[in-house]
Amino acid sequence: MFPEKSTNLWVSFWESIAGIFYPNLCQICRAERATRPEGYVGIECRKKVKVIEPPFCETCGQHYFGEITQSFRCGNCSDQQIAYTSARSACIFAGPVMEAIHCYKYQRALWYEPFLSQLLLDAALPILSETSWDAIIPVPLFSTRQRGREFNQSERLARHLGRALGVPVLNKVLRRTRPTISQTKLDRTARKENMDGAFDLNQLPETPLVRVILVDDVFTTGATANACAIPLIKNGIQTVVVWTVARSEAR
Repeated sequence: MFPEKSTNLWVSFWESIAGIFYPNLCQICRAERATRPEGYVGIECRKKVKVIEPPFCETCGQHYFGEITQSFRCGNCSDQQIAYTSARSACIFAGPVMEAIHCYKYQRALWYEPFLSQLLLDAALPILSETSWDAIIPVPLFSTRQRGREFNQSERLARHLGRALGVPVLNKVLRRTRPTISQTKLDRTARKENMDGAFDLNQLPETPLVRVILVDDVFTTGATANACAIPLIKNGIQTVVVWTVARSEAR
């Protein structure tokens, strides 16, 4: 990982650049007013965010339309061995959320971070604040990918959640053992094969961890989350809940 001070200086530089080239203008529609604290996403574009609300699968958080009066587990989860306890996402990976995440990750558009992190906090805090947690663990990037990107989006989002909950963010618990190809165009089976054995335990703190929150930016089939949860559960952690900003509509 990069030293936090150096990373913060780099982020401040890019935020300053954003303030020069994108003065109070929504970077999604390029039409309405939006400020830096808003992540340069305007009110009308925010209205297009599809927030995930019940009913949804109690395991993976897959949303369903219509009325379901009791908790249920979807067919996809029933057919799989899932290591994590539950997964939830703030909104659907579409529209302004998809554009913001893509630009944030691949074009270093860090000015979207306040927008994305607030989506996560709005959804997660009411639920997570009801329970005590030992740590928040961001999904790690492989070393070469992090050097190329110069930051880990999951870690940065996790730190917003950690500050809000008062829970430490531990970015060295997991390590990515090998580079993996992009999951974007892979089907469910290929995603699982791509992620099998891709994560391992790196460094546990002296104080035992029992209940942890795993944070990532996007949840699609759950292959990444499950691959992260497996070594955690094998090493004594009892509960792993997954939270992401968004989840894909594709299954």
